[in-house]
Amino acid sequence: MEAPAPDAEAAAYEQALKLLVRREHSRRELGHKLGERDHPSAATEAALDRLEAENALNDTRFAEEYARARFAKGFGPRRVEAELREHGIEGEGLAPASLGDEAERQLAASQLTKRFGSGEPADFKQRTKRMRYLQQRGFAPEVCARVVKAGGNPEGP
Repeated sequence: MEAPAPDAEAAAYEQALKLLVRREHSRRELGHKLGERDHPSAATEAALDRLEAENALNDTRFAEEYARARFAKGFGPRRVEAELREHGIEGEGLAPASLGDEAERQLAASQLTKRFGSGEPADFKQRTKRMRYLQQRGFAPEVCARVVKAGGNPEGP
């Protein structure tokens, strides 16, 4: 790969900084945005390397912040992990997407209660509807079954 022109790298760096000021980005996401803005790939890579060296761009920090925000919105660990993969986070970077069993059960129970109220489902159709809702939000099937059976009570069976 040939070295980028200094002015092209500086332009890519400035654009990346402007994007990072608004919110955290993953390296892949920021690279994609710079490419959409017609920055040469060599300049983009050089700018991203410089930002990582300065710790302005950090995939671990991005993953932690992203996971925290998604959990706060009631999404489960499986969904958060899948979304982080879409942002280019792999391997150990996915650690922030995990919750302990108890925390996942608590979050699933609060989402179930928020959506359907407390109490056990009246019939099989309602049980299936609640299970599907929790699974689409990214909770493990075992957690969904336990929380639905308990009627939204995280301490249930």
